Amino acid sequence: MATITHAREAVVQTLYALEQGNDQAIEQFDELLKEKKIRNKKAEFAKELLKGVLKHKDEIDKIIKEHLIDWNFDRLDKIDKQILRLGVYELKYTDTPFQIIIDEAVKIAKNFSEDKAKSFINGILDRVAKEVRA
Repeated sequence: MATITHAREAVVQTLYALEQGNDQAIEQFDELLKEKKIRNKKAEFAKELLKGVLKHKDEIDKIIKEHLIDWNFDRLDKIDKQILRLGVYELKYTDTPFQIIIDEAVKIAKNFSEDKAKSFINGILDRVAKEVRA
């Protein structure tokens, strides 16, 4: 059975596909949700997240850049960048508790990124949370 984490993973995968130049990624999103058996409220949740990240991408990227310490935004791993975009979107535009958002981002990083990315993503999202949720 699909979980809310699976819904978030589908969003990250679609954002990654877009970043890689797949112009069909948005059209393929519904199929990805079906493949992962993400239905009903979880599918709607995923669609809202994707739509929100895409709508606010420039502002989200600006927030990420402001919270990078000794790191260049363009050098970020592409999957890590998508995890951060989703996390920052949720922190800024949803009422989901920040602990859940950060925990989910770290969980996704465990599944899709390098081991060291977990603490990197955790640190950035923690700093963003302190600012946008203050």
